[in-house]
Amino acid sequence: MARRQRDRLSAAFIASATRARSPRPGMHNDGFGLYLCVADSGSASWLFRYKLDKKPRQMGLGSLDEIALAEARELADDARRKVRAGIDPIEERRAAKRSASLNQAKVMTFKQCAESYMAAHRSGWSNATHAMQWPQSLETYAYPVFGELPIDAIDLGLVLKVLEPIWAIKPETASRVRGRIESILDWATVREHRTGENPARWRGHLESLLPKRTKVRAVKHHAAVPYLELPAFMAELRHVTGVSARALEFTMLTFSRAGEAVGARWDEVNLAERLWIVPSSRMKARKEHRVPLSDAAMAIIEQMAEVRSGDLVFTGVRGGAIDENNMRLIARRVANAPITTHGFRSTFRDWAAERSNFPHEVAEMALGHVVGDAVERAYRRGDLFEKRRQLAEAWARYCSTPVRATGGVIPIRAQA
Repeated sequence: MARRQRDRLSAAFIASATRARSPRPGMHNDGFGLYLCVADSGSASWLFRYKLDKKPRQMGLGSLDEIALAEARELADDARRKVRAGIDPIEERRAAKRSASLNQAKVMTFKQCAESYMAAHRSGWSNATHAMQWPQSLETYAYPVFGELPIDAIDLGLVLKVLEPIWAIKPETASRVRGRIESILDWATVREHRTGENPARWRGHLESLLPKRTKVRAVKHHAAVPYLELPAFMAELRHVTGVSARALEFTMLTFSRAGEAVGARWDEVNLAERLWIVPSSRMKARKEHRVPLSDAAMAIIEQMAEVRSGDLVFTGVRGGAIDENNMRLIARRVANAPITTHGFRSTFRDWAAERSNFPHEVAEMALGHVVGDAVERAYRRGDLFEKRRQLAEAWARYCSTPVRATGGVIPIRAQA
């Protein structure tokens, strides 16, 4: 009886409503709670009426322009089954919308995740150049490809789209960009912004698709001044005035990294003990490093103390830290060659190995390197400080070796 009644009502309903170009205004009943509501303006929409806990309710199912009769009946049937199960379809739909809105609010783009990652880790980056290169490399290579895409949309194809154009021509840069993308995606996974494997992972993944960096191009070490030419270089450097030149000289005398010297603070320097203590937060190995100051290094410290204007030993013209690039430019101008400030550490290491009798571990500790395996380090509690002080004085004396026109130490500009 109910089926026949529905069929009879449906036939009349279709004739008067869905077949008509302009259904007449009012409520057209299709049976079992489904209605087509036609406004005076002619717009029509579907409505499902039901009772739950004896309370009448009505639920909109969509416009007649978008929902045909058959689909409207399916939606009404689905809602009716939920009502029989004690579920309010209106509240269920509202909960689904809230959940979708919440999920949408949690969606972050790759660029947003990258910025959050960098903000969280920047305080742990001891090297100013490193901190600067992170955003620059991403802006140059990653952001144009997928910076504005949701983080969970980043897949292997997109990662390769970033890396493949530069993998052969800029292998060092490409390798760093890959590592940075991998770190950002790992961060996003832990923060539950994405799921699944990391498409930028190298081991067991990209290594099967891209050639090893060492196979693409030979590893290029930091350009350095040969130690035989260093006294000549130092002699010319000492004729260059300015804080950046003194910072470069101090860097060379202490075998330190440029970022460590640029960031040196007065509260790290013990004048009485002729000692500079670089805190772990500014060391690459994340371990406090005691640096003995030779007579030559102390002379620079005393010179900087005369013009002290803040907490930094080497203060720029605007009161902040000096620019590491200025040190590099001075070094290249003096050497008349494309050398790097980091290369002076190699110069020192070659000299220590070939022209001194100091043990290997003394020179390595002077550079702030970790020496030996875990067992050896556990038994060696000291840092060979007194031997390193002797090494620092020997190095300073060598750097000040008088330059002869012929034989022995070669004037650096004579090589140009």
